[in-house]
Amino acid sequence: MLRLLLLIVAFLAPLRAATIVCLGDSLTAGRGLDEADAYPALVQELAHADGLTWTVVNAGVSGDTSAGGLRRLGWTLKAKPTWLFVALGANDGLRGQPPEETRRNLHAICEQATAAGTRVALAGMILPTNYGDEHREAFAKLFPAIAAERMLPLLPFLLEGVGGKAALNQADGIHPTAEGQRIIARRVYAFFKPLVEDKAVEGKPVEGKPAPGAVDGVDGKKEETK
Repeated sequence: MLRLLLLIVAFLAPLRAATIVCLGDSLTAGRGLDEADAYPALVQELAHADGLTWTVVNAGVSGDTSAGGLRRLGWTLKAKPTWLFVALGANDGLRGQPPEETRRNLHAICEQATAAGTRVALAGMILPTNYGDEHREAFAKLFPAIAAERMLPLLPFLLEGVGGKAALNQADGIHPTAEGQRIIARRVYAFFKPLVEDKAVEGKPVEGKPAPGAVDGVDGKKEETK
């Protein structure tokens, strides 16, 4: 009986343990909040509450772009994480960077992480309505296109349920409050749980589509970079 229990524990251990690095900007860093209130720490709390041995690392840097994330990727991968959650590109779009540049950077991040033996998941973002339909559409298409091309799991919109809601954003109208971060954390956790347990099919987004509205929660207003 004891031997059987040990075998069960040994079998379940790989499914219950994971290191997830969240590579992002101020939305990930939790600008204006304690790091403990940002979604990476909250995802780890949710996992531990379910008895899962996850280590979730906050690799968010305020104001960062896809190029900045690519430059610091080598350091990020030194810990050999199980998963890299790429939540970058919002600042690229807000600064008017050509989508093709963002595409190249995100592809390079995914390529390097995969080569290092780390699995990659991607978070999508959308831009405010006043950025012009053509630019907004090209930007929004980036993330599902990359996910499809590289067969990556995609969380369609990081700020789903939070962006555009004043009560869930700080006074700047840009960065989520602690409650907004909790909503993000619950969605990110629900997204990753089946992935870590190998029950999800890569290349397919989670249910639901990006909600209309502004990246970082402000419709019709150009935001400062994060």
